[in-house]
Amino acid sequence: MSYALVDTLNVLLIGVIVAVGVMLPTSSAGGRRGTYARVATLLVFGDWLGVLALALLSLLVFDGIGDAVGTFVDSPLFGILLVLTGWFVGMMALRSGGSGGSAGSDGSSALVSRFLGPLRTPSPATLLTGVVLGLVQSATSGPFFAGILVMSAGDFSTSTRYFGMVVYAAVALSLPFLTACAVGYVRLRPQSRIGEIFAGMRENSGVVARRAGLTAAVMLMVLGAGHFL
Repeated sequence: MSYALVDTLNVLLIGVIVAVGVMLPTSSAGGRRGTYARVATLLVFGDWLGVLALALLSLLVFDGIGDAVGTFVDSPLFGILLVLTGWFVGMMALRSGGSGGSAGSDGSSALVSRFLGPLRTPSPATLLTGVVLGLVQSATSGPFFAGILVMSAGDFSTSTRYFGMVVYAAVALSLPFLTACAVGYVRLRPQSRIGEIFAGMRENSGVVARRAGLTAAVMLMVLGAGHFL
């Protein structure tokens, strides 16, 4: 679950959720607010489905490899790779810049904008967009596969391993889910303290993305170092 917690720092999905919250208009009558709730629900649920599908497929592949997975996870190389991955993530976060909202986030903003088309109204395309985001998130995440390797190599029953992937995917989506709830609250009460915090984060999105990357880097290196203890 520690690896799933690292994977929950999903800047792309969080950026899409915030963009949806800003994009969809609010209405005193309440109709548009319901639109955001349905869109956010479909988006996060679709993302969870994408993460779960790849998690189950990856576990099936790792289980098929057999003892080689256990040997690799128990070897010093696994810990070294975690530390190196953390170092790489940290260096990329530092190089991305953090002086403001535009310097380090132009690429992320452009990527986020590609997903906004199907998110203006709730539809099957909204769910599919979430699935794609989940697959992209997981397929490009080292911690995601590291956690599944540990689960495959562990002394768990088959039912525990595969049901564990349901929980694993849920933990990986915990921060985006909380973000969706927070954005919904801010839409209702923009002058609240949380609303002020979100406004500050939007104005300094580059700094926020940088700190998220550095946090993930530290967590990975701690996990890697703990492998030798």
